[in-house]
Amino acid sequence: MISRWLQSVARHPLLWPVVTLVLLFALDVAHRHDFLAITLLDGHLFGAPIDILNRAAPLVVVSLGMTLVIAVRGIDISVGTVVAIAGAAAAILLAGDPSRVGIALAAALGVGLLAGAWNGLLVALVGMQPIIATLILMVAGRGVAQLLTGGQIIPIGARGYLRLGDGFIAMVPCAIWIALAVVVLTSLLVNRTALGLLVRAIGVNPIAARLVGLRSSAIMFGIYVFCGLTAAIAGILTSSNVRSADGNNAGLLLELDAILAVTLGGTSLAGGRFSLAGTVLGALIIQTLTYTTYSIGVPPEATLVVKAIVVLVVCVIQSDRARDLITGLLTRLSSPLSSTRARTEVQ
Repeated sequence: MISRWLQSVARHPLLWPVVTLVLLFALDVAHRHDFLAITLLDGHLFGAPIDILNRAAPLVVVSLGMTLVIAVRGIDISVGTVVAIAGAAAAILLAGDPSRVGIALAAALGVGLLAGAWNGLLVALVGMQPIIATLILMVAGRGVAQLLTGGQIIPIGARGYLRLGDGFIAMVPCAIWIALAVVVLTSLLVNRTALGLLVRAIGVNPIAARLVGLRSSAIMFGIYVFCGLTAAIAGILTSSNVRSADGNNAGLLLELDAILAVTLGGTSLAGGRFSLAGTVLGALIIQTLTYTTYSIGVPPEATLVVKAIVVLVVCVIQSDRARDLITGLLTRLSSPLSSTRARTEVQ
């Protein structure tokens, strides 16, 4: 009984992401005893956990779109560029008239939909390799963002727009609520409709899915559009948080963090198997790791090395072979305990 329970626990896809996040929190608590403290100031909640959640919000949103793309055996390395373009489009409109917040938001979201449709067209309809199709937008789109901003940082002063990044609702930062809303809507879309089943079917075997009558191309097209939309939402959160649009650096390397978050959460790069909850955990791990490295005094130039090492360890532990080894070890350790308990009951 104990052996089977240990095996099931060791093979749970969310086990190691949860363990990693707990260990990072434990390290932060050991370094700073008030790490978990949350205070109420001027009707707003402040503290390290709130700051981590707030800063992780754009990554969480982008990673949700990336999860579905990877689940259908795709990839999108242009999301960072879309973040930059969306922020630049909103900033340009607000620079002319700060009251046009609604138009600026619609333009930013429209940029994301257009970018996703472009990627979906190349991948799903033209048949181009996903990494090549999105690489085209990654390179060209960064140039578009730089052209829109003129290579300069465009400040944003529209208060209604800035509230999305630094405002509060019910004492909690608006960015956290927005990320939570996207998580809930994505979960409902995947779990309460047939989309989740269709995504898994296409990811497991796209040829078989097409042969049984599934409109694989249309589904993949829609998923890339959704990924572009999530990137645009992240662009809005990022630009409103920093109060400016930067075509050169906004969203830079964000696509890599999104892919890492997805893989840390247990989603298979081979397609078919994905976990939205795991993706959220993966994004929180990456943001917490960034916070931890800075708080304990790791030099900025070594931060990426530390992040890579942690990601490598977690991904290795999550591999099937490592899980088999851990399961076998737990079984051997639990066998003497079970035997001792059985002898005690007999006596």
